[in-house]
Amino acid sequence: MSVARDVSLESELLQGLSSAEAQARLRQDGYNELPSSNRRGTFAIALSVAREPMFSLLIVASIIYLTLGDLREALILASSIFVIMVITIFQERKTERALEALRDFSSPRALVIRDGEQKRIAGREVVPDDILMLTEGDRVPADAVILSCNDLAVDESLLTGESVPVRKAAWDGKQEIARPGGDDLPFVYSGTMVVQGRGVARVHATGTRTEIGKIGKALQTLETDETFLQRKSAGLIRNLAAVGLSLCALAVILYGLTRGNWIQGLLVGIALAMALLPEEIPVVLTVFLALGAWRMSQKRVLTRRMPAIETLGSATVLCVDKTGTLTLNRMSVGKLFAGGDFYEVDTNHDKTLPQKFHELVRFSVLASETDPFDPMEKAFKELADRHLDHGARFKDWTLAHEYSISPDLLALSHVWKSSSSEQYAIATKGAPEAVADLCHFDPEQRTELATQVDSIAADGLRVLGVARGAFTGSSWPASQHDFDFKFLGLIGLSDPVRPAVPAAIKACNQAGIKVVMITGDYPSTAQAIARKIGLDSGNEILIGTDIDRMHEGELRRRIGVTHIFARVLPEQKLKLVEAFKANGEIVAMTGDGVNDAPALKAAHIGIAMGGRGTDVAREAA
Repeated sequence: MSVARDVSLESELLQGLSSAEAQARLRQDGYNELPSSNRRGTFAIALSVAREPMFSLLIVASIIYLTLGDLREALILASSIFVIMVITIFQERKTERALEALRDFSSPRALVIRDGEQKRIAGREVVPDDILMLTEGDRVPADAVILSCNDLAVDESLLTGESVPVRKAAWDGKQEIARPGGDDLPFVYSGTMVVQGRGVARVHATGTRTEIGKIGKALQTLETDETFLQRKSAGLIRNLAAVGLSLCALAVILYGLTRGNWIQGLLVGIALAMALLPEEIPVVLTVFLALGAWRMSQKRVLTRRMPAIETLGSATVLCVDKTGTLTLNRMSVGKLFAGGDFYEVDTNHDKTLPQKFHELVRFSVLASETDPFDPMEKAFKELADRHLDHGARFKDWTLAHEYSISPDLLALSHVWKSSSSEQYAIATKGAPEAVADLCHFDPEQRTELATQVDSIAADGLRVLGVARGAFTGSSWPASQHDFDFKFLGLIGLSDPVRPAVPAAIKACNQAGIKVVMITGDYPSTAQAIARKIGLDSGNEILIGTDIDRMHEGELRRRIGVTHIFARVLPEQKLKLVEAFKANGEIVAMTGDGVNDAPALKAAHIGIAMGGRGTDVAREAA
């Protein structure tokens, strides 16, 4: 019996919760969703704007002009008040939606077992101990423990920043709940995407208790800092207002005492105050910042808070996420090895693939799903579609059997049958050492293979081995080891760097802006990307566990000489941004995932990647 049938059989034996139990847990634990943010109405926004010193100055000045009978000046200032109020309310109404976007992520539809039957329910109705049925293309509705699985791989980049999907394993009944990141964890997390295989899982956390819920709570507690310009202009206005009012009072007293006309003295004092009060500053700042925002929009950059235009020019540190920001967040084949030769795959698609690599690419596709969802399998198919006529060649082939990947053997095999042949063709792909094991490599061959793998991995590529086999018979062997395999070669996959990134890094360096990479990916991958984009990696890399162990003073010292931070969790990204701010830096942060949202909101300038970025990142920036 195949693993796939085992999973199906086990799901049938699982009864799940009863409807009554589910309702009781729903009343006890609440809906599987994040709390709504406290949205402000138009009146509340207008009131907060009116409390700003710059805005209050305009109101006071217009009232004074009206009192003095200068209707023209009063109307000019009143129109300025109206324009600024409209612009500010329009901007504010578009902000503070991060939790709403998180709720969209955390509440997909879910397939659960209730009363012994599979039911499709709203994600918000999932409760702890529900049994989830996960299949390729599903978004995970809650944090859960995997009871059984078949070739299950999950894209967790939204939470961890890892550039490739991670492999999942069934729970052994002992392992404690762990944070996301890395292969062979028996846990899935709310908001992540199943890209391969299927599984059965039991829910252990919903709502704010999930990993994505913790990010939501962090966003809820963060307050957006005032910009340097806002602080300075407010301080200037307060000081000038204090001086103006003091001189006004002095003028009234002196005029009244020397001339005995207190009414006239009051008018003189008001006139002096109006001459000193800088009522033009709010208007000028609003107009010029609006012009700056408009000019940025011409370069396809949208500004959500106009004061950020000024802060953008003051940035001293730029923190960049890797996956989806420096890279395209999609897999592509970067390098091939077959027949003793390496081949760099042309990213411009101009070159013809040499004939000796055709079989390697063909069998990598045959070892994948026919309609792949996994980014790596999509990359194989894309390369084959460009260079091979594999569709016509295998048109009459059917998939006869599958052997799944397992923690003991990190390789999978697809057995194909052609109508024109009695022999079955076997396509295998997996970790190079696992494929070497299937091909019965001797020690010398293994050493040579390790050298070839290291050569490809040094470029930051993920390396897979591919092999082919043949079988004649009617009874399938119990293990892949029972087939006779021929090693075809290696394929290196990468998340390509965005073409404009190296030039942008160089421009930042020339402008005196320190660029640091903060990623959830592995240090070796981060270093390889740093080399490609021209980022100074220095002699030191800090990983997330190092950051947690350091006290504040040591962290503030270390970040001054470090340019790469790897295996970093969302709260650690936030900690790094706060440490840079504590060092007196003006911090800009770029990102596109949910895991970037707290740091985006905490930074002086949060920059969300618009094309492929998540709504959460865009709303937090």
